[in-house]
Amino acid sequence: MFIAMNRFAVRLECEDAFVTLWKSRDSYLDGVDGFMSFNLLRGEEGDNVVVFATHTVWEDETAFRDWVKSDAFKKAHQGPRPDPAMFAEPNKLELFESVI
Repeated sequence: MFIAMNRFAVRLECEDAFVTLWKSRDSYLDGVDGFMSFNLLRGEEGDNVVVFATHTVWEDETAFRDWVKSDAFKKAHQGPRPDPAMFAEPNKLELFESVI
């Protein structure tokens, strides 16, 4: 199993707009070989910021890398983009391989 997480430090006043953006976008993940699940996670609040993370689970790293090169990935990322002012810092991609 392989997990890709993208962390976002969202300004508290932009939280609703950020969640609405994610709820309204089409990820084009359904039917992608090796894709298992997606979640948008809300983390802790602090100093006028709330942490969110996208969490995708894949059968393996190859499936994730193939998706990044796919037309589905391009279509999912050509829609409405968040306003950069929503964020307190740049997002951070974190990749994990299951060891147990």
